[in-house]
Amino acid sequence: MQKIERLISIVMLLLQRERVSATELSRLFGVTKRTIQRDMDTLTYANIPVYAMHGREGGYGLMGEYKFDKRLLTHRDIEHIVVALDGFGQLSSNEGVQQTIGKIRGMSHLDLTPTLFMTFSDRVGRSGLNEELSTLMDAIKNQWLIEFDYVDQKGAISRRTVEPYHLKLHEMKWYVAGYSMEREDHRTFKVTRMTDLNIKGSFTPRPQPSAGNDMEQPPMMSMMVKAEIDISVRDQFIERFGKQSVVHAGGRTYLATMELPENHFAYQFLAGFGNKVRIVEPEQYVEKYKGFLEEALRMYQ
Repeated sequence: MQKIERLISIVMLLLQRERVSATELSRLFGVTKRTIQRDMDTLTYANIPVYAMHGREGGYGLMGEYKFDKRLLTHRDIEHIVVALDGFGQLSSNEGVQQTIGKIRGMSHLDLTPTLFMTFSDRVGRSGLNEELSTLMDAIKNQWLIEFDYVDQKGAISRRTVEPYHLKLHEMKWYVAGYSMEREDHRTFKVTRMTDLNIKGSFTPRPQPSAGNDMEQPPMMSMMVKAEIDISVRDQFIERFGKQSVVHAGGRTYLATMELPENHFAYQFLAGFGNKVRIVEPEQYVEKYKGFLEEALRMYQ
């Protein structure tokens, strides 16, 4: 067994046990007690809080605050934690997340074969955000001001200086929440709308708002819309608007009732279904949607 493998095994064992004697460790790994002592020194240099107790009940252990109290966690509980972390690990290449997953797995003495799986497509654009996300996480941790150009929904570009406080993953999109120096208020910015990101000094954290999600976007007017949809896209409308919003209208056709904003984001969403969706009411929404489609067609005339 290589030394690094032995060190990892020792840490996993100490996470499971209150204390383990040098004699037991030496017998388990087939090395001398002197080698075990050097291994403990190595772990200490690596900032693993190992301690030693002498006497008949002595041995090596880990400081209590380093260990997770798992007495109230079942094997199934640990499995659920690993499943959740694995799902998040697919959305972020953060090394710390991967290390945490390994530690949680080490809490169970049984084989973790989950019955629930989460899989997210590995889009090129998502992995391309890793550098920006890493910079933002460092800025939040170290209380660094960030400066960037921001492109709003209308395409206007403005230079922003922000105190970053949180990263948010909302509907598979990353946002950074912080205090905008220009707006003198808390704002949330979509990461993919940020360009030319730089660190600009440090800041002293200020009190956080108790609630709210102040996205950098104007208020939206919305209305109840009814649409005839094909059975092939029924599942997508159920996932977004709920099962109660979709009723069978006969044959392959279903009637979807949903609240939609009156803007191009909603029109783009509907247009993505092509001839599988037809807006039927209200007439005001139908006309605006037709205008959106006609404008798009004019680009090809």
